[in-house]
Parts: sequence; structure tokens; C-alpha cells
Amino acid sequence: MMRPLAAKPKNFLVPLISSTSPKQLITPLMAFNAGDSIEVCSKEEGFLGSYYEAIIVAKITRNNQYVVEYKTLVEDDLSAPLREVVAADEVRRPPPHERPPLRFFCGDRVDAFDNDGWWVGTVSGMNVDEGTYYVYFKLFMVEIAYHPRKLRLHQDWNKGKWSVSS
Repeated sequence: MMRPLAAKPKNFLVPLISSTSPKQLITPLMAFNAGDSIEVCSKEEGFLGSYYEAIIVAKITRNNQYVVEYKTLVEDDLSAPLREVVAADEVRRPPPHERPPLRFFCGDRVDAFDNDGWWVGTVSGMNVDEGTYYVYFKLFMVEIAYHPRKLRLHQDWNKGKWSVSS
């Protein structure tokens, strides 16, 4: 049985670069309308490859950009949901809700919900006593334990359709 990890600090960030580049995940570009639910693939340092749930507020046609309002991120003063302008190649439809597997297996590519977004990692083990899965984030050599309800199988957008990563 694996040894449990120490609890992570409350403000712990999991910066991760997906093994699939964001452009590969979302090309060809999708068209969105105000009110559409989407995910934004961050290109900011420290957040590259993470996905944040948002809603399209408006399209800026001349620059091929969107104004988005995040569902889980707020303004610095905590007064309102965070709104920002993002490039069209950072926006994708949310992957379809798949029935969660009865269990995950070592090597499964998953998205772990942490720090208000989804982070791509690989299942590296399980703690049977606690019912948690260890997810390894390769770029930063970090392994974190997650309850299964915080995990989803990672899906890639490729050639116009979603597929579960192998």
C-alpha cells in the first residue's frame, strides 16, 4: 500500500503543461456565441495547460477573441466573477460528461480539479484505505492524492470530435 502524501498547502498551485499542446486540442477553431459554456486553456506561465470553466460573454470579431466570464475564478477584490479577453485558440467546448469509471488505473490520463481548474496528469497509484488516487504531474514531478469525484478521464479534441486519451 502506498504511503499517504502530506496535505498540500491551501494555496498550492499545480502548474502543468499538457503533453498535448493547447493548439492541437482546439484546432480547427470552434465558433461560439454569447452564453455558450466553454473551457479556457490557459497560456499564462504557471498555468499553461490548465482548463477553466467559463461562459462566452461576447465575441470580438476583428481580433478573433472572446470576452469570457469564469465560473470559478473571481476578480482580485472578490467582488465579481473574473472577466477577461482571450484568444479564440484558447477556447474549447467542455468535454462531454462521461460516466466516471468504476475505478481508475495506473497510467490513466486524467484531469484533476484543483485550484479552480482542471489539470492534466497521470494516475500513479491508489490509497485503498482512503479511497483516493495519486495523480502525477510530470513537468513538476509532483504527486497529489485526489478523491475520485475530483477526477475525470482526460479527453482530447481531435479532428472535430472528443476522444478519451490513451
